[in-house]
Order: sequence, then C-alpha cells, then structure tokens
Amino acid sequence: MKGNAPDNNFEFKITDDEAENVWWVNRQNFHFPEEWQQITVRKRHLDFAWGPTEDRTLHKSGRLEFIIASSNGGKGSVYIDRVSFEALPPARTKLPLPQFTISSNSGRAAALSDDNEQTTWKSDGKTRETIEMDLGDFYEFGGVKLYWHDKNYPKRFNVAVSQDGKSWANAYKVEKGRGGRQFLYMPESEARYLRLTLLESAGEAFEIRELKILDLDFSETRESYFSNVAKSFPRGYFPRYAYGEQPYWTIVGVNNDSREAMINEEGMVEVDKTMFSIEPFVYDENGLRTWADVNLSQALAEDYLPIPSVNWETADLRLTTQIFADGAAGESVLYAEYTLTNLSPANRKGNLYLAIRPFQVNSPWQFLNWPGGVARVESISMGSKWQDGVLVNGQKRVLPLDKPDGFGAVNADEGPVVWHLAQNKLPENREAKDRLGFAGGAFRYAYNLKAGKSLTVRLAVPFHSTDPAGAPVVDSEKVPARRAAVADFWRQKINTVDFQLPASGMELVNLVRSNLAYILINRDGAGIQPGSRSYERSWIRDGSLTSSALLKLGVREEVHDFLDWYAPYQFESGKVPCVVDRRGPTPTPEHDSHGQLIFGLYQYFLFTGDTAFLAKNFSHVVRAVAYMDTLVAQRSTTEYQVEDPDMAAKYGLFPESISHEGYSAKPMHSFWDTFFGMKGYKDAVEIARVLGDSLSAQKFRHSRDTFRKNLYRAIDLSIAKENIDYIPGCVELGDFDATSTAIAIYPCNELPYLPQPYAGNTFDRYFDYFSKRRDPAFEWRDYTPYEVRLIGTFVYLGQRDRAHALIDFFKGDLRPRSWNHWAEVVRKGYRTPGFIGDMPHTWVGSDFISAVRAMFVYEDEPNRSLKLGAGLYRDWVDNPDGMSVGGLPTYYGVLGYSVTPTPVGYRIEIAPGVDLPAGGIQFSNPRSEMPSRVTLNGKEQAVGDGRWFRTDTLPATFEIDY
Repeated sequence: MKGNAPDNNFEFKITDDEAENVWWVNRQNFHFPEEWQQITVRKRHLDFAWGPTEDRTLHKSGRLEFIIASSNGGKGSVYIDRVSFEALPPARTKLPLPQFTISSNSGRAAALSDDNEQTTWKSDGKTRETIEMDLGDFYEFGGVKLYWHDKNYPKRFNVAVSQDGKSWANAYKVEKGRGGRQFLYMPESEARYLRLTLLESAGEAFEIRELKILDLDFSETRESYFSNVAKSFPRGYFPRYAYGEQPYWTIVGVNNDSREAMINEEGMVEVDKTMFSIEPFVYDENGLRTWADVNLSQALAEDYLPIPSVNWETADLRLTTQIFADGAAGESVLYAEYTLTNLSPANRKGNLYLAIRPFQVNSPWQFLNWPGGVARVESISMGSKWQDGVLVNGQKRVLPLDKPDGFGAVNADEGPVVWHLAQNKLPENREAKDRLGFAGGAFRYAYNLKAGKSLTVRLAVPFHSTDPAGAPVVDSEKVPARRAAVADFWRQKINTVDFQLPASGMELVNLVRSNLAYILINRDGAGIQPGSRSYERSWIRDGSLTSSALLKLGVREEVHDFLDWYAPYQFESGKVPCVVDRRGPTPTPEHDSHGQLIFGLYQYFLFTGDTAFLAKNFSHVVRAVAYMDTLVAQRSTTEYQVEDPDMAAKYGLFPESISHEGYSAKPMHSFWDTFFGMKGYKDAVEIARVLGDSLSAQKFRHSRDTFRKNLYRAIDLSIAKENIDYIPGCVELGDFDATSTAIAIYPCNELPYLPQPYAGNTFDRYFDYFSKRRDPAFEWRDYTPYEVRLIGTFVYLGQRDRAHALIDFFKGDLRPRSWNHWAEVVRKGYRTPGFIGDMPHTWVGSDFISAVRAMFVYEDEPNRSLKLGAGLYRDWVDNPDGMSVGGLPTYYGVLGYSVTPTPVGYRIEIAPGVDLPAGGIQFSNPRSEMPSRVTLNGKEQAVGDGRWFRTDTLPATFEIDY
C-alpha cells in the first residue's frame, strides 16, 4: 500500500458467506505511507464488528472489502496492490534458547540470555562489534529489550533481521544511544536470525546486562508497548492507563469553538484532540515526585465553573495545576497555571519540570471517532528565543509565559523524557525528531521557596495558530485577569435561574450549572454534540433533548442556531438524518430522528413564542411528517394484517432500525422510534394549529391518531406473545429497558395512554434492580448514566422518594465527584478499565438537567397544566430560611415561587409572570401526609386527595397546615 492522503480510517473487512456478520481491522486515523509498504493482516488481528451471530469466531470468509473512511478529510489517493492470502503454520508461543555468534569472541555470551541482570557480557574493546542470534526457527516477535551498562553503552548501533542468515534487512537504527534499559519498538517482526551491530561506545567497551527478544504482544499496539515499558520504571512515570487502570478527565474550551483540551485527575493536560499532553513532575531531595507519590484532589472554580484544577499534596509541598480556555471561537487559547507552594516550616528547593509527552489524556480503550492512548510526537523544536516557545509536530506551539531555566528534547532511542528527569537533568538537545512518534521534551523551573511561599509559572497553547506573534496570548501577569474574565463569562452564562436553597440543594444546582457549561463547550460551532472526542458529532436525538434542557434554563441563542443549522440537512425525501458531522449528514436509517426534529422546533417555539421561526421551518415539519407516513405505509400492507403475532405486532409501525444502540447488531422494530414518532406527530399538529394551517393540522391529526392506535396495539401484542408483564423495548425481543421506555413519559408525554399495569411494572422492576445495585455485595458490571432520566420519570409518577434515591446513587458515580459530570458508561470498580464514552457526556448531562428541573416545575402537556414542586426535598422546604426559585422559564412564561415553613406547615407564594394554562397551576404537597387545612389567597380550599393544590389566579399564596 501507498498513499498521498491525510490520515483517515483504513478498514479491512471480511464477511461470512451470508454477508450478515462482519469481522474487521479498523485502523483509525491511519497514516498512509508515501512509499510502497507491505501491510500484513493476520487472523488474530480481526475483531468481530457486527452481525447477529453468537459465535464470533471467523470460520469461513465470503467477501473481502477495503474501505477508506473519512476522518480528517476524505481526499487524496490510496493505492493497493498484490493482495494475497497465505496459510500460516501455528504461531510459536515459546522462544527457544538462542545461539549467539559474537564477532570478536569476547565476553561471556551466555550472560546475554541468562535472565540475570547482575551478569554481563563485555567486549574487549570499543571498536565495531556484531552479535548474531540464531532463534532456531522462523519466529514472530514484537521488540528487543537491551539492558546496557550505565557507561559502556553504544552511542550508535543497528539491528538487522534475516530468514536464512545470509540476506539481511535493516530493522532498527539508533543514532543516540544511552545506558540503562532500552526497549526497541519492532511490531510484527519476523525472522530466524537477528544481528546487533555496535558501532561506537560511550565508554571503554560495550557491555550488556541482558538482551531479550520480546513476544508479539509486547508491541501489539503502541499502547501495549508503553504499558510493557512502564513495568521497568517506577509507578507514576507513565499515565495511569499504562498500568491498566481507568483514568478520568474533564474538558475546557470556549463556547462555540471546535477545540477542547482535557485534564485528567493526575494533572496531565491534553492540549487538543489526539495530541500530546503536558505533565508536571517535581524533583526535590526525595527524588522525582509523580502523580503516584502524592495525595490527589480535584476542584472546579467556585465549585461549578468550567475552570478545573488538580492538587498534588505531600507533607512538604502542594502543586496546583489549573487550566482554562479564553478568547473567541477560532482564536481561542489554552492557559495552564502551575503553582508550587512550600507547606513545610523549612526552606525547600528543587526543580519543577513540565514535560511534553506523546500521550493523550483520552485512554486507549476509547476507540470511537478519535481513538485515545498514545499520541504521535514526531518533532519537537525550541525556538531561538524562549518567548518563541516549543513547536510540536509543526502544528502546535507551547508558549512559556514565564522564562524557564532550561528546555530539552529527546527521541525514543534516548529514552522517555521522564527517565532523564528522574536524574534531575534535562536532555542535552533543544530539538528532537522521531520516526516512531515517541519524542518528548521538558521545561525546567528551579525553585527555592521559604516557608509558605509559592512559585507560579504559566504556559499558553493557542488552539488555532502556531505563530507566536499572531496568537492572541497575554503576558503571564495578565493571565489572572483573563481567568477572572472567563469565570465571569461562565457565571453569567449559566446562572440563568435564581435558586435559593440550603447547601444540599445548591450542590444539585451546581451539578446542573456545570453540565450546562459542558454542553456549550462540547458544541462545535452551531452543532450541539454530546462529547469532545468519541461523540464529536451532532445527533438530532441528543441535540433536540439537549436543546430542550437549554431552553428550560433560559439558553436560547444556541438552540436557535443549532436548529437553524441542522434542519437544512433534511433529505429531499423528508428523511431527517440521524447525525451530521464534519463529513456531512449520514444516511443511516434511524427512525427516531424525524420526530425529534419536529420536537426540537416546537420546543423552541414553546419557550420563546417565536412564530416567525416556526413558520420558517414549517416546510421541514411537513416533509418530516410525510416521510414518517411513508415509513408507516411500509408496515401497513397485507403482509402485516395477519394472525401471526410476530408480524401483526409490526403493523403500522416504523420499519426496524438501529437508533436504539442495543439493536446495532441487528435492526429491530423499536418502541423508542415509535414513541418519538408519536411525539413528532403530536407536535406537528400543534405547530400547524399555531400557524393557522387547519388543513395540515387535520391531516397530521389523522396520522397521529392512526399511529397511536397502531402503537398501543403493537405493545399489547408484544406483551402477549412474549408473556411479559412490562413494556418491552422492541417488538421482536420482549426486552426490558426502562431507560428506553422512560422517554414515553418524557419527552413524549404518553403517560395517560400507557397500558397498565405494564407501565407501572416497568418502573417498579427497574427500581427493584436499582435498589439491589445499591448493595455493595450485589454483583453488577456497568450501567449507562442515561438512567438519570428516570429521576424525572419518578417525579412525573409522583414517586418523589424514588427520584431522590436515584439522585443520591448517581451522585456517587461522578468521577471524580468534584468535576460534576458523568461518563457514558460507569463500571462498578472505580479503576476497572474499559470504554466509557466522553467525559463529560453531555446528553447524560442534559437528561440530568431536565430531570432536576422537573423537580421544581414541569409542563403536564396532556392536561395543559403547570406542575410545581413535585420533587422538592423535605430539608429544602423545612429550611428555616425557606427556599425559592426565580426566573425559571416555562411554556407559559417565567416562573418564580417560594416555600417557607410555618409553625404548622408551609406558606407557598407563586409570583405573577406566567400566563395561566388551561389546566391551571398545581403545587405538589410538600409532605406525604394529608393536610388538615389549605387556604388560597386567604380562602379555604377543599383538600381533596391532598396530592396537588390548584390555583387559577396569580399571584397566589397557599397556606398549608398539617
């Protein structure tokens, strides 16, 4: 293969005879070689990609595919030639004892492979020496480990391989050798013979403690290479994921920009997606201190603003790493501030090192979209002036805003930069180039601190420019003012509702506000996205629900821009694409998307009253409804008008799709799709009514009513044929998925129509499992925090205590808790490694926002009423100073109310500011007990069942006595 193209995804696929099941090698962001290079794919490289089979072993191939999938821009040319298949003998798993031939016959050859690092082979002199190894047979290996003497090591040496001992091929070349342990990265190597040619000694001879051929899995991936190398260094010299442990992180960026940086719990900062990181180290009289040697803690500015920090603390020192992003979209800059404080009563001195390393914060098991793990650092160069900073890969510049006391860079053969720092020294060179992409570098800042004193140094990394003069970077002394301005921006942007609650309530409000900020940081331009890496794409599914959450907190402009941007991607057929990204809209059929676009458009109108916006987008509504009608028609034929319940249950629904992720292996007739279709039809009727289009309203109403009839008939038939007592996730499986079914209650507002007792059983069953999961002894593996939407479900169901139980549990899975967000996947073990999606995952965040907002107010759409206080905590309403909320947007205007305890109950005051809906305003009983007396504006009211108290006038004051 060779190519002239940007890094894009290279996919090699094999299917079975039926072409239903697919195995693949998916090399994401693949670097295409400019010259012909042999690409070998072995059976062990193939992973099961998708398909309905339960036996995921490839037994027989049917088709072969090569796919170049756009990642960084699908342009250029790629050439593939001489494709062949070859049967291979079983792989040898154990290397026999090698036979050595040494050119000078000097030293003890047996010491090279005796697994004893205390014995050495040493040459007689420092002139050229060759060591040949005969492995006895053809052998596949992944690298070579060399343990050199600290002084008698080669400055230069070569490694060659051969199949026959006569014809040799160069395999590795070292120009800047070093002492100590050295690991040669040689993935997928194969040979019988290996020759080491030592060219120039740094000492009086060549001396080797150990020479070992390493197995294939040593360098199966770039990440496995570093994980294996890490075993020979102290813990903390490499990122946490190199030790097989799950790391966690958060992001910083500016609203509307396409670039975000990440910081992990240990203080390592990834400067941009798939790029290198900057990591602090401290050297003092105790040696090199890393993240593994300190007490770690994390924080957000003011407990909720998206300005994260990490503290390293020992008995003697504290190092605080704080980062933030500043500037306009397209011109933004990342700032990193490092403050080292002497906590001891004595004077302390040493060195603070800030290392540039070829590691992402994003972990290697993050495989979607932008894979995590090792980053390519092929070149590092320090400018002639320190103010010019360090240019990495020719595409990103690190600017020290405070003059460093030195800088050094290394390539892979000189050892990881941390190896040099552990000796309290910088590498000798100011620049490095590395063909493997493993280069590193470090700034040094000397410190000499009296008791209680601090040293602060700052770096800036422009997101969009490499020109040190052209980037809008401020001087070091101005950084605190810029940080304060950024804090003020976010404070004003996300403090949209006035909550006055006791401390326990403000903790929940801070969660809401932080997730609101993360939503705005994750968005790229107008595109609302649930993540900055794995999910850096705009789904209408996530986008419409996130838009609703934003509108509920008074954020309008970003929702307007998102819908205005997304709607025109609708296909001519009326089909709404499920996702749009930098490559454009995807045609994948996911049938929830059509209803979600209509829902999003109507939500914007309900919170803004912008009829002009609704009229402008009405054509998208008409076309989406027409397309949904065509989908329904596909399942309304005589083929489905039969007695067979498996076929009859599909009548009048949307066709099968994979919009529900659980059905990605095989599409299903999903009730997730159907409920969103139901919502789309309902909102289309309302939109046509608002716009005065009675003919369209009548047509949409007919589609809505027919679809509802088919939907509940399908649910009834599915329940019967599967003999279950809950609402299933799809027609085919009778599967239980309360997180999916919850959308029937919100946002689809179908609670009055859901069949009972099946709907109640669904959420009772969920809560029973949830309760078991709270028991530490109960065995469970993982869950998705999309479950936070069930907080709102239980509020709508009037089950306040259950909603509170969920909140308490989910707060325990904020990782770390102080950064106020969730990943897409949570595992029982805090450090259990595995794919977790993005952190923060802001579709989860938006579900949480909507659920918490429902605790204060929600719109009861079927009854056209406004319901208040359904999820309030008892300690909030019993707070001696009371509680209040003001400036809370609703469909009917801006809401404000307060609850104040009295000696016999509560005084509830609802301020004017909303238009009274037809069903009135209802306030939930703050207690579970029956009131003895209720008055409204001084007039006694009927207590009724004691659950809700209604007013049809504002302002309103309820006095509730018990």
